[in-house]
Amino acid sequence: QVQLVESGGGLAQAGGSLRLSCAVSGRIGSTYAMGWFRQAPGREREFVAAINWRGHMTYYSETVRGRFTISRDNTKNMGYLQMNSLKPEDTAVYYCAAVDSGLIVYYVNAADYTYWGQGTQVIVSP
Repeated sequence: QVQLVESGGGLAQAGGSLRLSCAVSGRIGSTYAMGWFRQAPGREREFVAAINWRGHMTYYSETVRGRFTISRDNTKNMGYLQMNSLKPEDTAVYYCAAVDSGLIVYYVNAADYTYWGQGTQVIVSP
């Protein structure tokens, strides 16, 4: 069993920052890609950012590029999403996802990920 647990969500003001964490445990090893997705009320789940298993390749949606930074610490099996310059439109439930690197095809495609966390709420006030 593989488990992903997000933390760090909460309330922030526009222009503020939040740092999300994703703790990974179970039989997955270290060679897994990791992604962050978000879903706002009444909206489809959308891609936010992804990182390959070594951590040297990152991918961002155009809406967060330059504001968010994805990173990971494989020694601790932890993933992170640093969110700066937050906007009200960033308000959503944020999900951490993972998949073995041998199975990933398209980093921005939610369907390519095997394991998902339960999500953490992020609310950005105007």
